[in-house]
Amino acid sequence: MSGERARLVGINHVALEVGDLDEALALYGRLFGFELRGRGAGMAFIDMGDQFLALSEGRTQDPDVHRHFGLVVDDLDAAREAVRREGLEVSGRRGTDFRDPWGNRFQLVGYRDIQFERVPGVRRKLGIEGLEKTDAARREIADRRLD
Repeated sequence: MSGERARLVGINHVALEVGDLDEALALYGRLFGFELRGRGAGMAFIDMGDQFLALSEGRTQDPDVHRHFGLVVDDLDAAREAVRREGLEVSGRRGTDFRDPWGNRFQLVGYRDIQFERVPGVRRKLGIEGLEKTDAARREIADRRLD
């Protein structure tokens, strides 16, 4: 326990508003492999191991310009190609940012390149047991004393 203030320890989920839930699930299913955690009236939950995306039908605001979130994928090249195949607006200097038809801005990040590590059970559930970190990611993990 941290004492007087609660410490941020992670993200449980990210909530996205979409215009049409069925269309969003179909699009995201063409972009990414995932399991549907659950579905209710106007809501769907895309499983990412111990985290999830919560989709809510009925987006009304303007498209995101700078606001975005980083979505970690096992194969950055395959995800980038899927985005291009769908004809989505791609941005960012590495071509890893895109906006879905409802204005949600995603930034794709490769699991091999990031500083966080999934626990063995989550790695197994996601099918990424054999995915190794890059040397740069391992150094960053060690430098931050996260190993």
